[in-house]
Amino acid sequence: MAMTTDAPTRPGAAVDDARRAVASVRRRSRRRLVVALGVGGALALVFAVIALSSGAASLAPDRVLATLLGQGDRTEQLVVFTLRLPRILAALFVGAAFGLAGAIFQAVLRNPLASPDILGVSTGASLGAVWALLGLGLTGAVVSGFALAGGLAVAAIIWATAWRRGLHGIRFVLVGVGLAYVCASLIAWLLARAEIRQAQSALLWTVGSVSDVRGDALVLLIIGVLVGCLLTAVFAQGLSVLGLGDDHAISLGIRTNLRRGILLLVAVLLIAVATSVAGPIAFVALIAPAIARRLVDDGSAALTASVMTGAVLTLGADVLGQFALPQFTAPVGIVTGLIGAPYLLWLLARTERKSRA
Repeated sequence: MAMTTDAPTRPGAAVDDARRAVASVRRRSRRRLVVALGVGGALALVFAVIALSSGAASLAPDRVLATLLGQGDRTEQLVVFTLRLPRILAALFVGAAFGLAGAIFQAVLRNPLASPDILGVSTGASLGAVWALLGLGLTGAVVSGFALAGGLAVAAIIWATAWRRGLHGIRFVLVGVGLAYVCASLIAWLLARAEIRQAQSALLWTVGSVSDVRGDALVLLIIGVLVGCLLTAVFAQGLSVLGLGDDHAISLGIRTNLRRGILLLVAVLLIAVATSVAGPIAFVALIAPAIARRLVDDGSAALTASVMTGAVLTLGADVLGQFALPQFTAPVGIVTGLIGAPYLLWLLARTERKSRA
């Protein structure tokens, strides 16, 4: 009677299957990222064309293209290059900075509610600018410098207060939320004691707008965002491992506290630079990473997608604020606030349901 035996398993077959599965997941993630970046780029282009074409001095899209290629007359060049293109670039780079910073905060602290504007970094930058304007009577680029210093100072206070033999995400969030309320109260006090004209000049730093970002401020913004993206690319290699917990990260040779500190410092610099030229633009740092993670859907921090999502969100909100309602304009910070507040309520309700489940 013939005896049958199972075919011998080839050594390493299970390992090869696992490698193929991982490679398949990575290919799918890359495809989703490419599609997301392509769609985001197309949306940004559509918003840019609308912003360049619309307004009091409307231009046809073909005239916009001709002007960008150097064939427009003086009036068209003034409208495109001096008035409208700097605003578009400012919206894109400010949104990219907020989106990337929010993704870093949420990934490092492992909390979807960990956003720089909620944690007080943006509010600290606003406080620095408002204090320079209303408290010291300063103007010009010095105000942006005070905004930068205010954001960094608040981040340093949060770090020093939350540090207890390591950085703990929950303590960092709680301290940041408390400092955000303190900074907001100080801003309200400065506005209340100021004259009406002085208070009006400080409103930019409480709402957020990209309408006047041009010249040296725009150059500073672009350089700061590019440097922040470069530093993130260098130090974010172990970011997905940090999401698995300190024990796993340490076992793989990653110095968790040092890596967290560097990444959070980069995120704070991004927020401080963006806020120092455009003011606090609400909820972009909270919403953009959440949308990006859903688009990519690979379990990572989705940093690249967050950059694109933040840029498109900010530019789209600015276009809506300019042209959605006839004879009415709203700063981009108002529009993002109207979009982000319902999302925050939904996210809080969703987080509570998950905790109960």
